[in-house]
Amino acid sequence: MLTLSATTPIYLYRGAVDLRKSFDGLSGLVRAGMAVDPLSGALFVFCNRRRTMVKLLYWDVDGWVIFHKRLERGTFWLPSPASADARIDRRSLSMLLEGVTPGRWHRRYSRTA
Repeated sequence: MLTLSATTPIYLYRGAVDLRKSFDGLSGLVRAGMAVDPLSGALFVFCNRRRTMVKLLYWDVDGWVIFHKRLERGTFWLPSPASADARIDRRSLSMLLEGVTPGRWHRRYSRTA
């Protein structure tokens, strides 16, 4: 289970990412594209071009953690970072992962039995 403290910084990578990348590829994007140390304990959020998949990269105390989510229908809403360093807050991350689009109601995908 991924648990984050209230002080864990969350960074949203603004470009489209090939989500076939794994730990080393994504951490390289963080170093080169965001100029942030991926071992800093921050959480990094990546999305593909079509916004149907999202990956979260996090350095735990002793290793990497990747969380990957793919939507069956619809797209992810990406929040606009308030600052130039692409930091977002926990509420924006929660809304992104739960499929909430501010100001718009839409039905979520549900698998029929």
